[in-house]
Amino acid sequence: QVQLVESGGGLVQAGGSLRLSCVSSRIIFSLNFMGWYRQAPGKQRELVAGITPTGNTNYADPVKGRFTISRDITKNTMYLQMNSLKREDTAVYYCNTDSRRGPSLAWGQGTQVTVSS
Repeated sequence: QVQLVESGGGLVQAGGSLRLSCVSSRIIFSLNFMGWYRQAPGKQRELVAGITPTGNTNYADPVKGRFTISRDITKNTMYLQMNSLKREDTAVYYCNTDSRRGPSLAWGQGTQVTVSS
């Protein structure tokens, strides 16, 4: 079973930046449509960024222009660079396969991002 481990979250002021990492226990990033998700308190989990096996990226409107998804296949790691953070970006962030393309893997613990004003 593939294990996904997210890290890099923390407390940051509005306008600041964070870089999240997602390490996989197996080679998946070059084979699957992947994505970063977030879940804010009281809200459903939402997909915020996706990356295809060939490296093409796509973003949800709320994060477009501020977040960048990338991956390092040699390290079995995927990243989410988050700039110009806003309070509404506060959530637990997860990585997984792109749910628009197929079933999800087991969810990791996520990493908490808190943006203060």
